[in-house]
Amino acid sequence: MATNADNVQQGLRGANRPPHAVVGSQVERDEEMFGKAFNGHVVKRFGGFLTPYRTLLIVAIFAVLGFTGTQLAIPIVIQSAFDNALELNNFDRDLLVQLSIVLAAVVALNYLFNFLQEIIVGRVAERVLFDLRRAMYAHLQRVSLSFMDRTEVGRLMSRLQGDVAALQEFLETSVFAIGDFVLITGITIVLIAYDWRLGLLTLTVVPALLLIRIIWLPRARRAFLGARESSSRMNGALAEGINGVRTVQGMSREEVNAALFEEKVDVNLKAQLKGTRYGQIMIPTIDTLTGIAMAIIIVVGGTFVLDRSLEIGVMVLFILNVQRFFDPIRALTMQYSIMQRAMASGQRIFEVLDVPVEVEDKADAIKLEKTDGSVEFRNVTFGYNRDQPVLQDVSFKVNPGETVALVGPTGSGKSTTMSLIHRFYDVWDGEVMVGGHNVKDCTQESLGHEIAMVLQEPYLFSGTILENIKYRREDATREEVVEAARAVGAHEFIMKLPDGYETELEQRGGNLSLGQRQLISFARAIVADAKILVLDEATANIDSYTEMLIQQALARLLQNRTGMVIAHRLATIRGADRIIVLQDGKIIEEGNHDQLMAEGGLYSRLYSMNYASFDDIPDELIQAAIEGDEDKVT
Repeated sequence: MATNADNVQQGLRGANRPPHAVVGSQVERDEEMFGKAFNGHVVKRFGGFLTPYRTLLIVAIFAVLGFTGTQLAIPIVIQSAFDNALELNNFDRDLLVQLSIVLAAVVALNYLFNFLQEIIVGRVAERVLFDLRRAMYAHLQRVSLSFMDRTEVGRLMSRLQGDVAALQEFLETSVFAIGDFVLITGITIVLIAYDWRLGLLTLTVVPALLLIRIIWLPRARRAFLGARESSSRMNGALAEGINGVRTVQGMSREEVNAALFEEKVDVNLKAQLKGTRYGQIMIPTIDTLTGIAMAIIIVVGGTFVLDRSLEIGVMVLFILNVQRFFDPIRALTMQYSIMQRAMASGQRIFEVLDVPVEVEDKADAIKLEKTDGSVEFRNVTFGYNRDQPVLQDVSFKVNPGETVALVGPTGSGKSTTMSLIHRFYDVWDGEVMVGGHNVKDCTQESLGHEIAMVLQEPYLFSGTILENIKYRREDATREEVVEAARAVGAHEFIMKLPDGYETELEQRGGNLSLGQRQLISFARAIVADAKILVLDEATANIDSYTEMLIQQALARLLQNRTGMVIAHRLATIRGADRIIVLQDGKIIEEGNHDQLMAEGGLYSRLYSMNYASFDDIPDELIQAAIEGDEDKVT
């Protein structure tokens, strides 16, 4: 049976599935949900977010009912005044003045109740949506990386923004729907109470409206869904074209891509126009039925007035009420579509909130404090898919203050090893020890304090350079930041910027070069002042001169710290205390550079080939080196 996590991953996942399969699957699920105008599970969960504001909602409901009551009262007061004014023989001027005062009071109350319902509902809607977005953001910050690895960020953003907006529209209109139902019921009662004959004749148009709605609804649903599907495909193509603009221009695909996008835009335009036609068709239909009802009142009611079986004031009351009768019907028709979208959006939002957090702290998890910095793997087996282990029975120990390098071909398990140290994932078998403690027995926050990571792709956040360097330690002083920047050779280029350390960074640090961004990420790791420093191919995108400066800085920085380094270029890890060679998730060699060269094994043979990177070595040569085929290697 599929879990909520499975469902949301199927809707958001992009990896290992063709795009049309993802979209098709999502469309089928949307169609299934789009047909539901009411989903008890969604409403119940949504109600939990409304609970803190129940007092305001109760006031809003009373305001809606008050507004509806005054809407019903206005025609009645007008009818009384009208009939009194026409009673020439029994005209009561004082009564007319009193009725005028009552009418003014009712109109004032109508305005007051309308103001209250609008402002209260609007405020509650904004607060609930803020709570929803905050809950989704907080949960997505805690979900395991295994979920994020399989999830398209674009679809998550769609749920955080588009789906929450659909719930906002529903919340802002659903309370008013209560008033619409009461108003329709009240008008029906008033019409029949004042003249049952004319009332029933006027309401004969309602069955016709219901019949039209039954015919219209399934066709409109398909049209609305088609518009949403085509819009999703168009937005997907747009995002892909923007994100891949460098490749597009490099391959001279501008005209081809523009033509393909134009096709999707054309399909979307036709679908949107069709949806608009169905969306607007009910408005003239209701207006026509209103006109028919008015004609019935004028013709039949006029006949009754001439026969003196109906007062003119009552006829005026009918005319005023019929105008109000179809307004809530029009609103409820739109509310039905809004509710359908809200139920589907709510389902998707709560799917995200229900994604289980696979890596959680134990109830009695300990807080690591001032560990010795040792790291140990004990018979660790792990993989991202159950039938495909990445690491197989791996065991090694990194002593306090030791620098150990992990090398091996792509897919050998180097980066996975680093992820397990920080407990981004839980191992299948074995134990990962940090400071002599199993990482599963430690709080993840304290692990973050003991381990600083620098990745191959440096990620800088919006804000100043100073804020980015002290990202992990907000209490760090400016002097500490400058000292860290000097240590990695970043201080010089930072001071050449217009505002120095106060320079505002563009998205992901786009106004800096890749090497400069990496230097800042190095400085950030230093300021974190962690006992264990993890460098995951951190020098892969840096030029040789900058790498030389960093290597010199790291030699000083790694003193009294445990260092774990992943490097493709073998020349960059010659000075490591120990080198571990991984192949197919297993350790095949271990020792320092001189020892491994003397052994004449895989490391020695690959290093002797003078390749700068494992990634540069063809697979057949790696296999030849493993098998010891000197002829093929040379």
